[in-house]
Amino acid sequence: MASIAFETALEDISGIAPRYLTAFKRLNIKTVRDLLYHFPSRYEDYSHVYRIAELEPGQDATIQGEIYEVTGRKTWRRTYYVTEAVITDGEDSIRAVWWNQPYLRNTLRHGARVNISGKVSVNERGELFFSNPAFEFIHAHEEAHDATHTARIVPIYRETHGLTSKGIRYILRPILENVDVEEFLPEAVLEREGFPTLRPALHAVHFPDELAETEAAKRRFAFEDLFLLELTNARERARLSKESALSVPFPAARRKKIISSLPFALTDSQAHALDEILEDIAKPHPMNRLLQGDVGSGKTIVAGIAAMAAGEAKYQTAIMAPTEILAYQHYETFKKFFSDFAGGIALLTGSAARIFLGEGLERETKKAELHSAIRAGRISIVIGTHALIEKKVTLPHLALVVIDEQHRFGVEQRAALMREDAVPHFLSMSATPIPRTLALTIFGNLNVSQITELPKDRKEIITKVVAPENRLKAYAFIKEFVEKGRQAFVICPRIIPSNIEPGGMLDAATLARLDMKNVTEEYEKLSKKIFPDLSVAMLHRKLKPKEKASVMKAFSDGKIDILVSTSVIEVGVDVPNATIMMVESAERFGLAQLYQFRGRVGRGAHQSFCLLFTESTSEATQKRLEAVARAKNGFELAEEDLKLRGPGEFLGTIQTGMPDIAMKALQHPTLIPKARSAAGELLKKGGDYCLSPLLQNKLVAFKKQIHWE
Repeated sequence: MASIAFETALEDISGIAPRYLTAFKRLNIKTVRDLLYHFPSRYEDYSHVYRIAELEPGQDATIQGEIYEVTGRKTWRRTYYVTEAVITDGEDSIRAVWWNQPYLRNTLRHGARVNISGKVSVNERGELFFSNPAFEFIHAHEEAHDATHTARIVPIYRETHGLTSKGIRYILRPILENVDVEEFLPEAVLEREGFPTLRPALHAVHFPDELAETEAAKRRFAFEDLFLLELTNARERARLSKESALSVPFPAARRKKIISSLPFALTDSQAHALDEILEDIAKPHPMNRLLQGDVGSGKTIVAGIAAMAAGEAKYQTAIMAPTEILAYQHYETFKKFFSDFAGGIALLTGSAARIFLGEGLERETKKAELHSAIRAGRISIVIGTHALIEKKVTLPHLALVVIDEQHRFGVEQRAALMREDAVPHFLSMSATPIPRTLALTIFGNLNVSQITELPKDRKEIITKVVAPENRLKAYAFIKEFVEKGRQAFVICPRIIPSNIEPGGMLDAATLARLDMKNVTEEYEKLSKKIFPDLSVAMLHRKLKPKEKASVMKAFSDGKIDILVSTSVIEVGVDVPNATIMMVESAERFGLAQLYQFRGRVGRGAHQSFCLLFTESTSEATQKRLEAVARAKNGFELAEEDLKLRGPGEFLGTIQTGMPDIAMKALQHPTLIPKARSAAGELLKKGGDYCLSPLLQNKLVAFKKQIHWE
């Protein structure tokens, strides 16, 4: 095979069948680089080659020998096809059995030398045999370490339908042997930290001779990601410090008047965060700040006061939310608490266009008319979704951009709101209780403000982990509160039931999917069997925007007693009368999501409850859920769980909302200060001019890899 460039598309490499290319795309693997950075999830150690006489039941082992006999037959019920081979090492022999792989009858040849790797089983007669082992033909000139699938430490990868780990290894190894790689980390950094260079690191992570090799390689790749992230953040901070922004003054008297008009007092941390934001936007250089706070802590009010400041200075503010539900919620909040603002507040989403002009003056409008009003500067505050970045939308006096749940938006989407003459001030908000260590790394180009307390009138949400045997009691508990006039959420991790393909293997992952609760079946069960006399509705992302808005309005208006939903309600739903949050298959969500779900209730004067249901008997699962039940503060929960289990466990597997790169890298927290220091040292030598062309290209590619959505 000729030398292969790192960024070569897999479809340009001869010999890879189209069906494999399709399967690779399902794993988001399109280039050689993607494939080489598709690291193993675990390893099986078959490196020790045993004599057949040394084998023991239950052992994972490799033998080398010669195929003595091959037979094939259907079972007596004609359900399965069984292929059997007898392998001898010259002294003893053992059978290997494969199920439902009839082609092996012609593949396994009498007299061929093979490696056999797998688990040693024992039948009812006490005879040892290999069940569905990996096998590999060995030629006369080859040694054990020349093998790819057997007689070595074998990498196991994340797979997909039609592409097994064996298939990945088969395609990856010759590419790895022939790829043209260039080291881009500074030589001084490699030497100081003792990291392997790129090519040896790739070999060590995919085909190690010893497991100890993989640890050094993994640290190198974790550092690599963190170094690129820190370098990207440092360059962004340097760039913004040279940019101009519109200075937004806010006289103390006006600020005091707006705050005193609110029907509640700001908490101390709200006031502190507001001070930091107003001080930033008064400067002629762009603010770049992250505002963190638990669900219901009052982030929107703080952002709203900053938007009022921009509006009164005759500038515009764009507030961008990831969902129509959240955009509508923000719009309603602004109408309620800033009702005397006459500068114009608009809602613009895929399905809605509304204008509020203060003192109860509100109307629906056509999008073209709203676009015109925004372009003419007659609207000071525009609240919306992705619709804000359409080409038809122009904000000529844009001074402030507020992005809610910023990790759900891509870099390009945020960039679309930039001005040509001056960079707007950016305020990013997040209710995900991101640990400070994680926030300072991922959002390293931002200053961080935290709202650490809830409004003083909020009651503590009583949270319980519910065992399966107490399900009926929980249903009775829910009905009792609904009959008192309250409402409830029921959250499921899936929309529809999981299906398995005919003949599919019922492995642990498949069984877990089958056990997961889903909205469709739970809605049918609850509406027809459990609560037939109550009003039950369902909500999920596959509904049309107008349908979702209609369901949420009916729930907000109290016309729906129980709402069965997916995590679409995780962000931005505010229904003070909803007092019960019931989460099905709670172990399928990250702790941050569970904390967000819990924050959907407890927003009114009534006592609220969060019920976490799980069928899992795992001790680890119980500990995680009990941690949520005990948590009084999202940030404390986040920090503690990061220490115990790492960021992947905290943020979950269904919808992390964080870049995979940073998540993997943060499994090595001690590397964070090293990466930050190395990035700073490099830029001090001369800014971008000191970066090699290869490293600059790497940074460009890296920014494209970071997915915030």
